[in-house]
Amino acid sequence: MMMRLFDFYTFNLFLQCLLLFILILISVAFFTLGERKVMASIQRRRGPNVIGYLGILQPFSDGLKLLIKETVLPEGINIILFLSAPLLAFTCSIIGWVVIPFCSGVSISNIDLSILYLLVISSINVYGILLAG
Repeated sequence: MMMRLFDFYTFNLFLQCLLLFILILISVAFFTLGERKVMASIQRRRGPNVIGYLGILQPFSDGLKLLIKETVLPEGINIILFLSAPLLAFTCSIIGWVVIPFCSGVSISNIDLSILYLLVISSINVYGILLAG
């Protein structure tokens, strides 16, 4: 019996991971917007409220600005380490969400040692931060 490259289960798992990835990025963007608004109100100044109604499009403009920014590479660095540090930190932050249950019995990966998995991933995430420095 021939195995297909992408069967239904693999495709379904891929769609679940992609949906989780997109939802996490959007929620982090709006949590950042909320934090900026709270900080602005604490400091008695206007927060991000220029783009869209009450600043609701601010996270999307921040993401666009991040994508089109020029990359600055300092002199005398190891380029591979310098560019892989944010990738390592971002990847470790995203793959930590794989074992988080969303409701009763619903998670992407159901492993028995999920607490140990989260501790390992969070300890590896420190290397991305150290490489960035």
